[in-house]
Amino acid sequence: MGVIRALGAFSGGLDGMISALLLESQGIEVELVTFKSPFFSSESGYRGAKQLGLRWREIDYTAEIIALLKNPPSGFGKNLNPCIDCHAGMFRILGGIAAVEGYDFIFSGEVAGQRPMSQNKNSLNRVARLSGYQEVLLRPLSAKLLGITEPERTGLVDREKLLSLSGRSRKPQMKLAEEYGIRYTNPGGGCLLTDPNYCGRLSILMEIPGLFTAVNARLIKYGRMFRLSEDTIGLVGRDERDNAGLESLVKDEITFVLEDRPGPTGVLIGDSEMLPELIAHVKFYAGVGS
Repeated sequence: MGVIRALGAFSGGLDGMISALLLESQGIEVELVTFKSPFFSSESGYRGAKQLGLRWREIDYTAEIIALLKNPPSGFGKNLNPCIDCHAGMFRILGGIAAVEGYDFIFSGEVAGQRPMSQNKNSLNRVARLSGYQEVLLRPLSAKLLGITEPERTGLVDREKLLSLSGRSRKPQMKLAEEYGIRYTNPGGGCLLTDPNYCGRLSILMEIPGLFTAVNARLIKYGRMFRLSEDTIGLVGRDERDNAGLESLVKDEITFVLEDRPGPTGVLIGDSEMLPELIAHVKFYAGVGS
């Protein structure tokens, strides 16, 4: 038997790190993949893979997640998070890469029952089926609680050395992290689509024809947001961080700043005729009379 190779979806959190090390400890060659979009970044994945000393790559998932938000076949979670379809899409991409590049299977750090909607056993099974790679998708932390996959059945992976974790507690993972000598700062990667405040903004953006773009989805993370008209949104920075965030992202959008004093940056998304309304908001928060 030659070198066994596995490709893993990896956000950079504790569960994914332990999953990768469990496989590596069996002599399996592991590569990690982190997806990025306007709603989640790849930074934590990069740092985690670097700490583990494992190969890593980044995949832009923007087009896929934007399309899912418009019509998620499995619906949304508590907020605007299409987790089941999102995860299935990621595994579909991983499975395709694995087939082309000669990886033996794909894996993730998911734990049965850790999240009540997206990681119960039914949801995990549904994600696997939807991905089209059910037989080669391994979840090392909960493998003994789930159906046997092809890599386990054929002996590529020793099932007895995998785990049977379930529920929300991460104490077993923390103990293993101590044994492996790895550092971690959070339990997993953050997704803005689970943030109710951000999703409130995003739902407004999605209501307006033509405004739901990747750039605008990033812009609305910053500043105060105003519905200036039926088809126009204004953003006004609250502090230097907001201003810097807005200014780093604007491309063709109309912006407004005060020339003679420090103040908020204003960004107009939509009808340019609403610029006077945006200016009024910027001056108000700068404490400047009209």
